[in-house]
This record gives sequence, structure tokens and C-alpha cells, in this order.
Amino acid sequence: MAKTTIKDIIKAKQEGRKISVLTAADYLTASLIDEAGIDIILVGDSLGMTTLGYETTLPVTMEEMLHHTKAVVRGVKNSLVVGDMPFMSYQLSEDEAVENACLFLKEAGAEAIKLEGAADNIIRLVKRLTSIGIPVMGHLGLTPQSIHQFGGYDVQASNQEAAKILVDEAKQLQGAGAFSIVLEKIPAEIGGKVSESLDIPTIGIGAGPLCDGQVLVTADLLGLFSKFKPKFAKRYVELGEEMKKAFSEFRQEVQEGKFPTEEHSY
Repeated sequence: MAKTTIKDIIKAKQEGRKISVLTAADYLTASLIDEAGIDIILVGDSLGMTTLGYETTLPVTMEEMLHHTKAVVRGVKNSLVVGDMPFMSYQLSEDEAVENACLFLKEAGAEAIKLEGAADNIIRLVKRLTSIGIPVMGHLGLTPQSIHQFGGYDVQASNQEAAKILVDEAKQLQGAGAFSIVLEKIPAEIGGKVSESLDIPTIGIGAGPLCDGQVLVTADLLGLFSKFKPKFAKRYVELGEEMKKAFSEFRQEVQEGKFPTEEHSY
């Protein structure tokens, strides 16, 4: 299997092939996702909640993101690796944003970065990054780094005016050079309209089946994260419960002297 490139992702939309995306924050998970043939692995700042135990994604630092991205890259042979720019790593200064984006590629080994929003400063940043060879994945709809501004995790672009703005923002990101755009928690119909209006792929997460691809947080897919369960997060297995059963069985066997046996001894 050949290494997935930005050209492959764009070509997938042209050919009508759906794109699969999952998150990873460690070597082992990344290697399993890679072996499963997933197109893109996103080292998302959601790791702040699923791996580091923060209440939101906001406390995640560049140092933490680079650390986890390096681990993911070591486990990947085929998937395209995208590093998520954390809160305040690109909002304060364009020069600082470019420097931080460079670190994802130069130091951590990612092949692209993701950032949220489509304000004027973000559009300028996307143009600058892509002009110097740093591929950019956009993110519209519910943007978790703006959670306090939104006042919660409500569905976005839920009226005609907001939907029109979203389509316009997506076109601006495309014009600035983004190679794909994540659409989060918007009505399925709007997800379809945005996808139809673009030449680059859309990656939906709670944005309906008409997007060009789908992304899930792997901890949700595996049934590992139980603090809240978004409607869009299909749990393919309840691995958390299976893990707890295994841990409990180990504890019981140790206490009862059933482990280790002769089989596990030298």
C-alpha cells in the first residue's frame, strides 16, 4: 500500500471515493489505524480530553501536541498524518502561527496541519502557509476552541443565513489553498450543500452522509470515552467495558494466587 498524499485526498473526491479519518495520540493506536487502511490520521487536540484528562481542548499546548504527533508518526507507514494546531498557537501572531505550523512538519513529522475558523486573519494565514508548502485542513461549524464563545456544543448553521455564511467561509478557505475542510455538527442538508459547492473534500463529524469523508474521535468509536456521548459518535465496540472486565479479572487472579501459573513462570 502506497503512502497517502494530499493529491490522493483531493483525487478521492474527484473519483467519488469516500475518505476515512480517525484520531490518534499514541504510537500503538496510530499503527493499528494505519494497518486498517484509514486514509488520514488526525492528531487532534481532542487528546486534551481523551488522553490528558482536561475538561476542554483549550489547555492543550504546542509541546503536548508535538509530543503526541511524534509518537503517532512513528507508528504510521501509509496514512496521511495531520497535526491539529492547539488554541492560541495561531491566533495571536501570524509569524508565530507560521513558526508553530512549521514545527508540526519539521520537528514532529506531520504532513499537514489543521486549524479552525475562517476569519480574515485565518484566511491570510492559510494563504501564507500554503504558499510556503504547508498543507492546511480547515475546520468550520462547531469549532471546539471557540466553545466559550458559542456557549456550548449546539448545532451550528441551523438557519438559512448562517448556512449561507458557512458556504462562503468554506469557499474562502478553498480559495486560500486549504486541501480539505472538517465540517462539525451542522445539519446534514448544509453539509451536503457545502460539499457540492467545493472542489476540495469535506470531512464530516456530525455533518451528515453527504460529506466527502467522515472523521471520528477514536476513543468514541471504541467506546472508551464516557464523559459524554455525542449523537454523531457511533460506538463500534464498548471496549472500555471489556478493558475493565480484563483489569478486574487480573486483580482477582492475583489476589487468589491464580496468576502467574507455571505457564507464565521461568
